[in-house]
Amino acid sequence: MRAVWMNGFGGPEVLVAGEAPDPVAGPGQALVEVAYANTTFVETQYRRTGQGPFRLEPPAIPGNGVGGVVTRVGEGVDPGLVGQRVITSTGGRGGYAERVAVDAAGLVVVPDGVPLDTAVALLADGRTALLNLRAVGDVAGLRVLVLAAAGGVGTLLVQLAKAAGATVVGAAGGAEKGEVVRGLGADEVVDYTEPDWGADPVDVVFDGVGGPTARAAFELLRPGGRMLSFGLASGEWAGIDPDLAAGRGVTLVEGRRPTPQELADLVATVLRHAADGTVRPVIGQRFPLDRAADAHAAIESRATVGKTLLEVR
Repeated sequence: MRAVWMNGFGGPEVLVAGEAPDPVAGPGQALVEVAYANTTFVETQYRRTGQGPFRLEPPAIPGNGVGGVVTRVGEGVDPGLVGQRVITSTGGRGGYAERVAVDAAGLVVVPDGVPLDTAVALLADGRTALLNLRAVGDVAGLRVLVLAAAGGVGTLLVQLAKAAGATVVGAAGGAEKGEVVRGLGADEVVDYTEPDWGADPVDVVFDGVGGPTARAAFELLRPGGRMLSFGLASGEWAGIDPDLAAGRGVTLVEGRRPTPQELADLVATVLRHAADGTVRPVIGQRFPLDRAADAHAAIESRATVGKTLLEVR
């Protein structure tokens, strides 16, 4: 089968298209014929540094999320899964390939009416956005600032917070990204690449950028406000002093690691939101599987909008 190998740690050029043996569905597993593979900023970080949530020893096939059709199941797995459209995490390996054998318990069946590419785009970013929204609590009637609002998670946070009754301020880099955010229903849009970009005071900050931008956003929080940092597109975390936050009456919300069952429930919930029209992912870039290196380069350049997918079939 076709696959993309990570031949070492370093720049995008370490991702090289090639061949790999076909996987086999063992006990408790399902074999998925992959149509789309997910890509994330976290994957680019791991490829570059070897540091992160995955444990891959090159040479290895990376990729932590796929969508496709189940073609075979192993011992102990419901044969009724064969032929079902599914999305699933892979444990950080094997996703950049035509086929992957995965734990059948982690499969999420895609509802009728939800395109498979939409479902894959929601796999990682959708559960992260929903988990973040739940972590900060009720946002109805509050002013919510979303940093990196044109990114994969940010575009979904804008929509989820708006649906929850918040006034949403979307912060994105540049006019083109700002128009994308406005089209998702943001009440206000600001360009954080401009000097003195700050908005009016806010009650909640979702920070997917980190660094100076996040620290500037912190200054916009009213007493009693909440801030959750979930990404570091700038290359560094926000680094807000907890004592400073406490002195201002601001809560720095800590994210937590959900259980596998909670992750599956979050994905199923966000797919239902997609089915009823509450959210739609922005798939800004698509690359064929063989050009996974180009996909990583685009993500790292911060030139992407929304989600970047690999098209396998």
